[in-house]
Amino acid sequence: MNKREIFEFLNAHPMFHLATVEEDRPRVRGMLLYRADENGIIFNTGKVKDLHKQLTENPHVEMCFTDTNFESLRQVRVSGTVELVEDLDLKKEIIGKREFLKPWIEQVGYEPLAVYRMRKATATVWTLATNFASKEFIELLNA
Repeated sequence: MNKREIFEFLNAHPMFHLATVEEDRPRVRGMLLYRADENGIIFNTGKVKDLHKQLTENPHVEMCFTDTNFESLRQVRVSGTVELVEDLDLKKEIIGKREFLKPWIEQVGYEPLAVYRMRKATATVWTLATNFASKEFIELLNA
């Protein structure tokens, strides 16, 4: 897969697992991608969540996106660093497309919403067919 195909794959499979570290312990959880393109990989959480604290203390993460069709099983892992984005317009855009967050935002406002962007990242693709091949790393983002 090339860079364009990887971004298409990420956007087509927006459920992903995010790995972080808390002290010396790994943590992983399912997440929902907002979007992935040349400007970064964007997702959100709440500032009250453990995830926000973990990302504040250590912004190095790995994301794992999977195509669940067993016959064509593909997995794309993206490693890099994330940054907190305090952009009210972006927060409003996200809430506008995520109805399930609207009641929370109406109650607490936009401040507790934490939006993260990965801006420096490499990806590696795994498939059943390439299971034993050497990994190839593709630079996705370098800003």
